[in-house]
Amino acid sequence: MSRLWFVALGFLALGACATSDLNEVGDARTSASSSFERDRAAILAMAGTYDVTFDFIETVSLHVDYDVKDRKLSGATEVVLVVEDLGDFISLQHILLMGRGERAFVLKHWRQDWRYEPEDVLTFIGGNAWTMTDVSRAQAKGAWSQQVYQVDDSPRYGGVGRWSYDNGVPAWTPALAWRPLPRRDMTTRDDYHAVEAVNRHAITPRGWVHEQDNTKVVLSTGEPQALVREIAVNTYARSDTDASAVFAQWDATKEYWQGVRAIWTAFEAEGQPYALTLKGEPQELYMPLLSFASQVEKGEMTTKDAVVEARKVIETYTTTTLPPLTERLR
Repeated sequence: MSRLWFVALGFLALGACATSDLNEVGDARTSASSSFERDRAAILAMAGTYDVTFDFIETVSLHVDYDVKDRKLSGATEVVLVVEDLGDFISLQHILLMGRGERAFVLKHWRQDWRYEPEDVLTFIGGNAWTMTDVSRAQAKGAWSQQVYQVDDSPRYGGVGRWSYDNGVPAWTPALAWRPLPRRDMTTRDDYHAVEAVNRHAITPRGWVHEQDNTKVVLSTGEPQALVREIAVNTYARSDTDASAVFAQWDATKEYWQGVRAIWTAFEAEGQPYALTLKGEPQELYMPLLSFASQVEKGEMTTKDAVVEARKVIETYTTTTLPPLTERLR
């Protein structure tokens, strides 16, 4: 066999290897693309109109002097709107609908922002304070962050996790993280300061579910001390309720709320810790912001003027100079 023949065989073998490698790269890219689109579909599946049940049960006392409290069970109709969809960023706004017809009452609720392979994530650090925490490339790869905001678009908590599809169920679960007191406790008690939580979002045949495994934590004792365990199951079942009042209000106020979100986003962009100077239920913050939205809806205030006034209120009750944690606790 001639030397030329061996050379030809070598080129053929190299060509086959190169083709195989390219195919593997192509398969990997296709797989990554399909996973990304499947994740997006799961997130977007949470949009819609739902009958919601909020169910919170304290299960185990972790302190000698603490007795578990009664179960808290409530319900509502809630509309989840897609505020923004940029592909790798999806923002979902929750809006409560109470009553029907002419008696319908609409109230802006919480918001969840999803970002693919994030560089950082919102982190609650106790005492009404937050910071943006860097996310490593390894942790971010193939993952989504979820950042949650309150009725006035002030921060609440964030986490990073990957969507899984085990046993045919799309589910997202982040790592354990702190979050502020929920309003149901903030308005009625002062015996703990943070919730250490793992929360799962799962898509179901009838809608979706938000499951929580919570530990209520005391922060005023030097080292964090667990008070009680709590489980929560918030079930979103698709509803055919007429939600036209929600859409009408949102259409009238969405530009105002976009301006409010931009004010809060500027704090995150600074990359430094920031805090609310208010303690307990921050009515001084959220009531004016909701009032400005109502005035915009009624035509009593322009969107531009309302955003200017909202900025004044937000700047009044926020600070980037953080006192010690013990001073920031409720």
